[in-house]
Amino acid sequence: METMNLKEIQNKLLLWESGENPLAPLTANQREAVLDLESLLLGASSDQEEKANDIEDMFTNTQIQSVNTTCEFLNWYESLCEDTIKAQDAPYEAYYKHLEDRKNECISLNNQVDATLTDLHKLSQQYQLVSDKTNALHTMSEQLLADQNKLSSIGDDIKHKLHYFTQVEHLAQRLNSPTMSVNSEAFFIVLSKIDGCLAYMKNNSNFKESHTYLVKYRHLQNRAISLIRSYVNHVLDNATEDVLTPKIEDSSDQEAMNTAYAVYFGKFQAAAPKLKMVISEIESRAENNDDYASLLSDIQREYANRRARVAGGPTAAALQAAAQRRPRDHCSLARAACSLLAHACRDECALYDHLFTRMSPALQEYLQWLCNGLYETLRPHIIHINHLETLAELCVILRVEVIEEQVKNDPSLSALGACARSLLQDAQERLVFRAHVHLRADVLHYRPAPGDLAYPDKLEMMEQIALSIQEQTLKRSDSRNSMMSDVSATSQEVANINVEAQRRPQASPADLHGMWYPGVRRTLAALSRLYRCLEKKVFQGLAQEAISLCVQSIDSAAKQITASKTSIDGELFQIKHLLILREQIAPFQVDFVVKETTLDFSNMKNAAYGLIQKPRQIFSLNSNNALLEFLLEGTPMVREHLLDSRKEVDRQLKSSCETFIKDATEVLVGPLINFIEKIQAFNPSEQLKSQPWATPEETATVVKEAQRRIKSHLASLQRSMQLYLANKETEFILFRPIRNNVVGYFVQIEQMLKNAEYSYEDSLIVACPTPEQVSVFISSASLISHSEPVLPYGKKRKTSTIRKPSVASVQEKDNLPAEDINAAVNV
Repeated sequence: METMNLKEIQNKLLLWESGENPLAPLTANQREAVLDLESLLLGASSDQEEKANDIEDMFTNTQIQSVNTTCEFLNWYESLCEDTIKAQDAPYEAYYKHLEDRKNECISLNNQVDATLTDLHKLSQQYQLVSDKTNALHTMSEQLLADQNKLSSIGDDIKHKLHYFTQVEHLAQRLNSPTMSVNSEAFFIVLSKIDGCLAYMKNNSNFKESHTYLVKYRHLQNRAISLIRSYVNHVLDNATEDVLTPKIEDSSDQEAMNTAYAVYFGKFQAAAPKLKMVISEIESRAENNDDYASLLSDIQREYANRRARVAGGPTAAALQAAAQRRPRDHCSLARAACSLLAHACRDECALYDHLFTRMSPALQEYLQWLCNGLYETLRPHIIHINHLETLAELCVILRVEVIEEQVKNDPSLSALGACARSLLQDAQERLVFRAHVHLRADVLHYRPAPGDLAYPDKLEMMEQIALSIQEQTLKRSDSRNSMMSDVSATSQEVANINVEAQRRPQASPADLHGMWYPGVRRTLAALSRLYRCLEKKVFQGLAQEAISLCVQSIDSAAKQITASKTSIDGELFQIKHLLILREQIAPFQVDFVVKETTLDFSNMKNAAYGLIQKPRQIFSLNSNNALLEFLLEGTPMVREHLLDSRKEVDRQLKSSCETFIKDATEVLVGPLINFIEKIQAFNPSEQLKSQPWATPEETATVVKEAQRRIKSHLASLQRSMQLYLANKETEFILFRPIRNNVVGYFVQIEQMLKNAEYSYEDSLIVACPTPEQVSVFISSASLISHSEPVLPYGKKRKTSTIRKPSVASVQEKDNLPAEDINAAVNV
């Protein structure tokens, strides 16, 4: 059965890889694995063979018992199997025995390890116990050490704090010691300790009895401050007594005063080393302590008081002596007094610097008090000065020499600067007042002398003087003939002032400013003085008033000249001086504009009329109450006006030029102007030619009279313009509208003849020249006036003629600027 099963199995195994229908086909990897198993089996079979050989050897070596029965066979087989099994199991049994031995050894070793671990555990417990006890001991030691340090620091802190409480008696003993000197380092060491203890008590007011000790230290500090104050006052008193003991008998003697000042400052300077350290210590403490700051202030005040005792009297005496030596020379007195106070202030500041390092209000007050003597000395003189020149020079001295040159560059003279500014304000106020009085009295209300209004006689006289001077100059130097040119006599007057006065030692008789009208000369002189002395706004208002008054004065003088001479002379006089005024005020760098505020009562007037017209509504209770309307509508209005004196001069100049042009034109062609006015007033419907005054013969008479007047008066008119204006360009500009007017009137006559249907024969009778002929006629008359000496307009010719020389052309100061007259004569 078993054999069948085995065969079947073998048959089936053979069918696993049959070529036709394999039961279990193997892959390549599986085949490789089978091959590997086969090789392993072959190796195992060789091992089996070796074992079998060993068994055979064993069987060969073993005696084979005889087997007779089945039982014997079975016993033998069993024994053989057992021997075989034993033979096969011998290595395993040996290995097992070996393992048993190792096991026993491991158990014994494990037991030993357990015993050792038990011992180690006990040892560890004992070590931990010892370690805990040691750590506890160390912790206790460290805690004790920390407690010891803490207690030590607390003890030191308590000792340090108690030090500020235990120093009271010691410091009081040292402070009250008779050997303690204020001027020593030991005193200030004690003072520093007192300050430190006092500050500590203030910062730790929560300590027990701190308030009590604060009072004690405060008392010690006050005691020390009292000692310092007594010491400083004692030193200052000794210095003061040493200075005041010798008396200066003659305080007016400048040398004695200088010696006295040397003594006064020398004594205090000798006392400076005794106080320098004390005061420096106080100054260092005064920055952070109010008590020492108060002490320092008291010391500075005491020093200032003693310096006032020492220097106040001599300074006042020196100022009074200077005032007595110069009772009328106010400028010299101001310079001497300011110089004296400047030296005194510098010396006082230098002496102060020997003692103190910081400026103080007490010193400034003392210096201000010292300088008040200057104010009290000079002010009575200033308020009684009437001369503008003196007041102006005083203002320049105070502002320029004292304030700008000395005070600004030296901070120690600030008190002198304040006093000088007060004096300057008083001097300026007095100067403004006197300027108002001067302008009113000497300009507006000036009554000119006959010589002031002797125009054009004065100009002719100056021309003759200039001619005589020029003749002397020509005789001295003929080499300058090539440089001579034809200029007016007034130009020569300016040349003599500007050129000859510098080249020749004697003064020129042709004084330019002397030829100006006194009102103009005084106004410009006053403005030139005031310009350097007054503030810009003050000068601006005063200049506006001065120019306005000067314009009125010129106008009044022109009217008088017109009444005594001719209107041409008056108008040229006015034009000349207005041009001079306009030119001379140009350099002033100010605006001659003043804002004037006025009250306009026109509304009040209208409201009053309305109130009168509504008498029944005065006490009305409705909205038409007349009294209420009067109060609301009758309020005066505030109006502001800008007064420009420069524009006023321009307006007056333009008006004068227009008047002169009109009058000059009337002088030249007056009959022609009257005739044209008659024609313009004539009824055009009537025949102009039939009028007896408009016949060709009468018209010809008028034209000839106009030509005659041009020929006779043009030269004198231009001569007057030369004398007054003294500038050819200005004369040309002013004469041009006169020439145009003359030509224009002849053109009107010619046009009238055409419009009135005058015949050709009538035109020939009238013989009215054309504009070109009139221009040629005027030019020829002008050439004649330049070639022959001609008297001014309205002046009768004398027997002797004046020959006009050729003089050097120079820059003329009073040549009236052509641009000014061109702007004025813009008709």
